[in-house]
Parts: sequence; C-alpha cells; structure tokens
Amino acid sequence: MRTGSEPTTARSALRARFWLCLWGLVWATFGTAAFALTGRPGWAAACGVLWLVITIDMTMVLRHIHQGPHYQPGRDIPPYRPPEDRPYRPPPPENRHP
Repeated sequence: MRTGSEPTTARSALRARFWLCLWGLVWATFGTAAFALTGRPGWAAACGVLWLVITIDMTMVLRHIHQGPHYQPGRDIPPYRPPEDRPYRPPPPENRHP
C-alpha cells in the first residue's frame, strides 16, 4: 500500500548510471582501440558495439537528468487504498514430496 511519503523519500539513480556509463565508455573505447591495434577485429567490433550501446544509454540518462523532476503528488494527496472489490486469495500451498 502507498504510504504517501514516496515523493519526498524517492531517490533517482540517474547520476549513478551516468558515472557507470562514463566508466564503461572509457573501457569500451580503450578495448576497441587496443583490439584494433593488436589485429583482433572480432573483439574490436564487439567493443565497438558495446561503445555504441553505452553512448546511447548515456544520451538517454543525460536527457532524463536535464528534464528535471516530474510531477509528484504533494502532502495534500491522500495515500491510495487497495482495491476492495476483489476478495483476498491466499497463495497456493507448496507441493513438497518427502
């Protein structure tokens, strides 16, 4: 059940994702260059694809960071109540064989 304090206690992991993307970008760039220089085109291509995926993810993370916080209900909005029109069903018993 929602307690109503989620908007004030929620934290975003976007900055952590940004730093992890940056770390991955450095290693993917290094791997692409190192494997290309040592004559391993397959590994260089794999690192290049990883580099592309990390760059796209980093672009999305930066876009979301620049969008800023989105609407969150304030303290005047009461917590949600669970639906009362459905009866409670206990989970099925576990079938254990001795």
